[in-house]
Amino acid sequence: MDAHCNRCRALAMWLTVSFFYAFQYVLRVLPSIFMDDVMARFSMDVMLFGQFSGVYYIGYALAHLPIGAMLDRYGPKKIVPACVLLSVAGVLPFVFATHWSWPILGRMLTGIGSSAAILGVFKIVRMAFAEGRFARMLSVSVSIGLMGAIYGGAPVRRLHATFGSQSIIIGLVIVGVILTVLCHMTIPEMEKDKEVLERGPNPLSILGKILVNPKVIFLCLSAGLMVGPLEGFADVWGPKFLNRAHGISPTRASFLSSLIFVGMCFGSPVLSFVAERSRRYFDTIIVSGILMFAVFALIIGSHAIPMPAIVAGFLLVGLCSSYQVLVIYKVSTFVDEKMVGLATALANMIIMLFGYAFHGTIGFMIRICSRFGEEFSMRCGIASIPVALALGCLGCYLVRKISKAA
Repeated sequence: MDAHCNRCRALAMWLTVSFFYAFQYVLRVLPSIFMDDVMARFSMDVMLFGQFSGVYYIGYALAHLPIGAMLDRYGPKKIVPACVLLSVAGVLPFVFATHWSWPILGRMLTGIGSSAAILGVFKIVRMAFAEGRFARMLSVSVSIGLMGAIYGGAPVRRLHATFGSQSIIIGLVIVGVILTVLCHMTIPEMEKDKEVLERGPNPLSILGKILVNPKVIFLCLSAGLMVGPLEGFADVWGPKFLNRAHGISPTRASFLSSLIFVGMCFGSPVLSFVAERSRRYFDTIIVSGILMFAVFALIIGSHAIPMPAIVAGFLLVGLCSSYQVLVIYKVSTFVDEKMVGLATALANMIIMLFGYAFHGTIGFMIRICSRFGEEFSMRCGIASIPVALALGCLGCYLVRKISKAA
């Protein structure tokens, strides 16, 4: 009976934190739905809107290390509910602020709070389940999270068209408060969460060694250049581009962009299987980048693409976007075992920071090309994605060459 109760508690807290991971994806893609409202309400141009959208990634990335340390020191029962509240507090300026600086600050708060979702999943799975079930439970959590990204697109856009921005924000805040209470109720105060971590090597010393490892840094920068399809296009700019450049309705454009997240649901196990069986991790990463480059070159350069081709192309882009899992694995092989945790956290931080760079670059390119017409300016903005993909593939190729020569 006790074993059954323990299993139920473990599943309850795992599901709750997994739903938080899905919920933060809804908050993450929200600017793509509110773009016109936000730009009109706060008199933002496309460049400022790009900064507004991208600042999420600064908060998300920079919070990784401190929140990870707090989860270890104070336990998820205290940290995860607080971060849920922080993430929903960040959306309130959408409807209650009068100056553009407040939504930008709120967007950063949402990014900071959202970083606890995936870190909380890591922590809960390690606390509640046997080591042999870690990969299985984590993959299911990621799939649940990506469903949030999918349903944060077209379905939320339909609700927005029916009820308006303010009702959507109030609804999200209510869901966030309920989720906060559930997290506090389902996550137990475990004794080992109260223990001070055993003294080990100085984290700053380890971080210094990682930062001077050229293979780690160069691979992370190259991987960051390849993240545009996911963190630039699918998150925010995709629906607007498809609407303006290809004449697709906003609702259908949101659905098509969300297909990238659908493809990513299946991409992680597929790419991992291919790389493990072939033992060609770098080749798998590079081919993924080349395929994404081909899809974006097609949608930017063409004016009439059949709908089935767009669907297939975006599913392929989503599958290939899972290259990040392989990058994290390769980073872990470039450092000593005692550095793996910090090295992988740093790698994820660097990759996520490129989300900010892509939003800012796309917005800047759209603004400077706007005198040539809206359709042309959107194509120019999105063109930064395949350019960066080409540079990222080249960087990964060079890291592979260096690794083989070492």
